[in-house]
Amino acid sequence: MSAARTPARLGLGTAALGNLYTRISDEQAHATVTAAWDLGIRSYDTAPHYGLGLSERRLGAALREHPRERYTVSTKVGRRLEPSPDTGGDDLANGFAVPATHRRVWDFTADGVRRSLDASLERLGLDHVDTVYLHDPDDHAEQAFREGYPALEKLRAEGVVRAIGAGMNQSAMLARFVRDTDVDVVLCAGRYTLLDRSALADLLPAALAKGTSVVVGGAFNSGLLADPGPGATYDYAAAPGELLDRALRMKEAAERHGVTLRAAALAFCAAHPAVTDVLVGARSPAEVDDCADQFATAVPDALWRDLRAAGLVDDLEPS
Repeated sequence: MSAARTPARLGLGTAALGNLYTRISDEQAHATVTAAWDLGIRSYDTAPHYGLGLSERRLGAALREHPRERYTVSTKVGRRLEPSPDTGGDDLANGFAVPATHRRVWDFTADGVRRSLDASLERLGLDHVDTVYLHDPDDHAEQAFREGYPALEKLRAEGVVRAIGAGMNQSAMLARFVRDTDVDVVLCAGRYTLLDRSALADLLPAALAKGTSVVVGGAFNSGLLADPGPGATYDYAAAPGELLDRALRMKEAAERHGVTLRAAALAFCAAHPAVTDVLVGARSPAEVDDCADQFATAVPDALWRDLRAAGLVDDLEPS
């Protein structure tokens, strides 16, 4: 790693503020953001998808007491929210414990991008956001590249947003965005971790070559790398036995070197020279405190050598 490189920053991902899986109170959501602020975290990521807008509303409310120039906010477009004709159910089928007052509509058209951003700004209570991502355009590539991306480019040219990009749970299409467009940043969730380093094959080399920033999310692969054990999840589903075994072996190796697996997982993501930010999700002040502690932990180089020697990270280690 170059000595001149600016270290990656820790950011707060706010899906949990949208009641991801289980409900939290408005007070707990506010306290979580306040804890992040008190620890020096100044980058916050949200999306309309997270709790049908609840995450944006809660994040905006918590940040309102702070000077706007002292923090950055990113949100996403591509899933517009429309009022639902049937408001009797909940949104747990999509992972959020909120009333199903709205439905998501895939829309990467220029009009859809602007309408979605306008609605996000209203929910956030802000007159601008710093970064806007095209959100999960996996099955909408043609429209995203042909209409959604040019719409973001225009918003950037108009000064409505400072940075544009795409956020996805895959690396191949993100690499295409880096190669074929003028995105400033991409958000890669779960594809550059101790258990899944597929972004090394395409996205990260492309980003380094182009000078595009990479924000890494999903450093714990939705839980397995945070606390491997019975019931642990990997990419939001039950962890396969082989991956659970690998995670447990990594945990044992980390503990032999006096650090936690969580610290190693975050350090691995942060060490790549293309990575500028690592997002962590938290639903309580205690979780924020723990993530900040783990992120600040120095992980010895000997751990990476041991993981490599054990065949747990192939021939790879942080750059």
